Amino acid sequence: MLAIRARTIATFVLSLYVAFVFVQSLFFKWTGSEESVFIFATLRDWSGIGLFEPFGRFFIGLCELAASILLFVPRARIWGAGMALAIITGAIFFHLFTPLGVEIKGDGGLLFALACGVWLASAAILLIQRREAMALLLTIRGLLRHDGTTAH
Repeated sequence: MLAIRARTIATFVLSLYVAFVFVQSLFFKWTGSEESVFIFATLRDWSGIGLFEPFGRFFIGLCELAASILLFVPRARIWGAGMALAIITGAIFFHLFTPLGVEIKGDGGLLFALACGVWLASAAILLIQRREAMALLLTIRGLLRHDGTTAH
């Protein structure tokens, strides 16, 4: 019983952290703050994909909001954690492997550190709820089978 309570509390605290980071960044993404525009314009210029700014900025914000909401719906928490992990893996990739870099406009690497924290928290939620996550993955695998049969 104590272990179940500890898992519940840990999952809630981790979900709060992820949602806090994602939701507080929405204001900046959706209002076109200088830092957000700089980030997505840098990715646009580097990749040559014009949709990064402003469409990508709005879309990523929407995905972050959806993940944040799902984290607090017990039956959808795994989806929220998976979405958060996917989104933040992309963010970390762009920080590390593009001209964007780890430090953005003199922030001392704060955005990158927050992203790493979100990655760890999302992964921890999936680890804590690994039985449910594995069941979901097996269900998805069964749906994606090419021969039309389902996995048992």
